[in-house]
Amino acid sequence: MGSESDDCKVMLGVDGGTTSTVCVCMPLLPFSDIHNLPDPLPLLGRAVAGSSNFNSVGEDVARETLEKIIAEALSDAGVKRSAVQAICLGLSGVNHSKDQEKILGWLRSTFPSHVKLYIQNDAVAALASGTMGKLHGCVLIAGTGSISYGFTEDGREARAAGAGPVLGDWGSGYGIAAQALIAVMRAHDGRGPQTMLSSCILQSLGLSSPDELIGWTYADPSWARIAALVPVVVSCAEGGDQVADEILHNAVQELAISVKAVVQRLHLAGEDGKGSFPVVMVGGVLGANKKWNIGNEVTNSILKTYPAACIIRPKVEPAVGAALLALNFLMKETVANDHS
Repeated sequence: MGSESDDCKVMLGVDGGTTSTVCVCMPLLPFSDIHNLPDPLPLLGRAVAGSSNFNSVGEDVARETLEKIIAEALSDAGVKRSAVQAICLGLSGVNHSKDQEKILGWLRSTFPSHVKLYIQNDAVAALASGTMGKLHGCVLIAGTGSISYGFTEDGREARAAGAGPVLGDWGSGYGIAAQALIAVMRAHDGRGPQTMLSSCILQSLGLSSPDELIGWTYADPSWARIAALVPVVVSCAEGGDQVADEILHNAVQELAISVKAVVQRLHLAGEDGKGSFPVVMVGGVLGANKKWNIGNEVTNSILKTYPAACIIRPKVEPAVGAALLALNFLMKETVANDHS
């Protein structure tokens, strides 16, 4: 996007999910612009790569993906690595300070100590994409994985779900598709009711028998590969299949419950539950479908409990949210240092 520059100072934002990773390069905006951001936001470069979730693809692949995508975004922007002043990475799989330290270790071998590095869960970047860099409110991500994450204005935070498919993220794309595969196997051996899912999933995968699903599933049990079956489940539900419909209804409840758990723990709606707060909704599972709209159903469930909640569908992608977080974090550090 850009031409090579030696004096341009930039900030990077990375959104690393279970399916794909995006890095954007933006000029380092003046701190005075934070409360009045330019529209549209200036974007110098952008790059896309595969998963950077080390729990899903392993540490070596995750590290290579991050290094590659940062280099490609800088190349697309036409700026040198020395121009980078701050980077915020929102990465799925980052759930603990040890995870943050691991990623910092990877990047410190590439960037000198004066470059500010901020490592967050990908939900934090998604929240910032809806609030334009402010950490306040709750975000719901429902893509390959799912998580709800919230922040209060005084810095307290809480999360619900997001522990991966083995530990029950059944509102996620993986969770929906896995439940559908289980339903097919149960219908096949007589443990469950017959369902349109059987013929539709087999047809979409080019298989002739449910028995072949066993080999297909375990040949490559990557989360994104399983989650890709969600459109088939939605199509069956729209076609009147009760089993598929029940799977989607359960997913809606799981997603709504995760949001409500965060709101309750942080008292985002106030003591009386009637206060206003942003709920940012992100992820392919929440996208619009013909009849069965999971996002709308989740929204209705949230508003039934918290009628003053402000539902936000972000106008910028989470990687841009991460870049704006880098700017906010850098400003706060600079102000704190100036007053110390």
